[in-house]
Amino acid sequence: MNMAKKPIDVTSEIGQLQRVVLHKPGQELVGMKADEFEKCWIHDAFYLDYAQMEHDAFAKILRDEGAEVLYMEDLLAETLDQHPEAKKAFLDEYTSQLVMTDPELLPLVRAKLESIEDNAAFVQKALLGMRLHELELANGPKTLARLDGDGLAPDDLVVYPMPSSYFSRDPIASISNGVSLHRMYYNQRSREVPFYKTFLTYHDDFAGTPFWYDNQDKAHIEGGDVLNINKTTLAIGLSQRTEAAAIDKLAKNLFWGPVPSTIETVYAIKIPWGYETMHLDTVCTQIDYDKFTVYPGMYDELKAYRLRKGDNPGEVIVDELVSDLKHILEMATGLDEVTLLECGGGDPVEASREQWNDGSNTLAIAPGKVCVYERNVVTNRLLEQAGIQLCVMPSEELSRGRGGPRCMSMPFARAAI
Repeated sequence: MNMAKKPIDVTSEIGQLQRVVLHKPGQELVGMKADEFEKCWIHDAFYLDYAQMEHDAFAKILRDEGAEVLYMEDLLAETLDQHPEAKKAFLDEYTSQLVMTDPELLPLVRAKLESIEDNAAFVQKALLGMRLHELELANGPKTLARLDGDGLAPDDLVVYPMPSSYFSRDPIASISNGVSLHRMYYNQRSREVPFYKTFLTYHDDFAGTPFWYDNQDKAHIEGGDVLNINKTTLAIGLSQRTEAAAIDKLAKNLFWGPVPSTIETVYAIKIPWGYETMHLDTVCTQIDYDKFTVYPGMYDELKAYRLRKGDNPGEVIVDELVSDLKHILEMATGLDEVTLLECGGGDPVEASREQWNDGSNTLAIAPGKVCVYERNVVTNRLLEQAGIQLCVMPSEELSRGRGGPRCMSMPFARAAI
C-alpha cells in the first residue's frame, strides 16, 4: 500500500488542531419542501446565506488558530479531476445506497449525474439530489409504475438532498493513522460516506489511508460516538446509532488488522437513547487534559465495557464495568482525577435548553482552548470560570441542525500531547 502524502494523525481530542475537514453547506441545505424535511433528515427551514456566513466564521476561527482547513466537496472534486476512474467507483456506491419508489428510474439518475462534466458541479448535484422532472423520462422504462406515475408528481424528489452533510464528524472517524468508514443509522445519511471514502481511496494526498471499518459492514456506527482519549485508548458510545457488533469489529481491526494501529484499549460506554443524547459527544466531550463537558444525568451508575488487545493473535478481552462516568473517564485517561463541567451549569432548565443547542458539543482546538456556540451563554460562562479559553462562533442558523462545533468538523491531524 502506498503511504498517504498527508497521513491521518489523530491520537487525542485535545492536541493542537493541525488539519481538519469541513463541509460548507450548500443548496442541499434548502433543497426540500417543508413536508419533505423528515424524509431528508432535517428539521427546520434554514436561511442559507446566514448558515454559510456562520460556517465561514467557524472556518476562520480554525485557520486563525493555525489549522489547515480542507473541504470535503473540494477534495472529492480534486480526486475526480486527478483520477477519472474514481467517478465510477463513487457512483457505484452512491447509487447502490439510493432508496427509490421506482428502482427502474435508477439508470436515469445515474445518467443525469454522469452527464455533468464539471466535477465540482457534479459533487454539488450529488449532494442536492434530484426531482422527477429532471430525468430524461422519454428514455426511461415503460413500466406500470412509470406510466401510472406511482404517486410521483414532476416536482417530487426521487433522490433526497443531504442537508445534514455539514456534520462531517459522523460519516467517518479519524483514529490513530487511519479512519473508520461508517454504516450510519439512517440510510439517508449513510450516503454521505462515499464522498469521503472516494477521496481517501484515490486522492493523491490521501490514497493509502488505512481503513479500520468499512461502510459495507452490517452493524451501524457513527463518528459522534468515537472519542480519541490518547494514543492507545478510545472511548466509543454504545448508543442508538452505534451497535455493539460494530464496536467489536472495529476493536478487532484496530488490535489485529493487517495495518497496525496504536490502539490497545477501547472503552464502550452505554448512553441513553434519545435525540438529545444521540452520540457520546453530545453528552461528553474532552476539553483539556483533565476536563470534560458533560450533560447532567450522565453521572449516575452506567454500564460500560473495556475491550483489550489480548496476548494471542486475534484475541480481544472484554471486561464489564459498572461505575459512574467520572471513574470510567479516569480509568480511560489514566488520571487520578478528572473534572466534569455540566452543561447549563447543572440547572435543569438551562441544561435542557443548552443541551438542545449542543452546549456539551465543543471542539477542542488545543488543550484548554475550545470552539463553542455563542448561544450557550450559561455553559460558556462556566467554562471560562474553569479557566477554559473560548473561541466563540455565531450559531443562529447552524444550530438548527442539532449539532455543535465538534459535529461540524473531522480532524485529520493533531499535535501529540
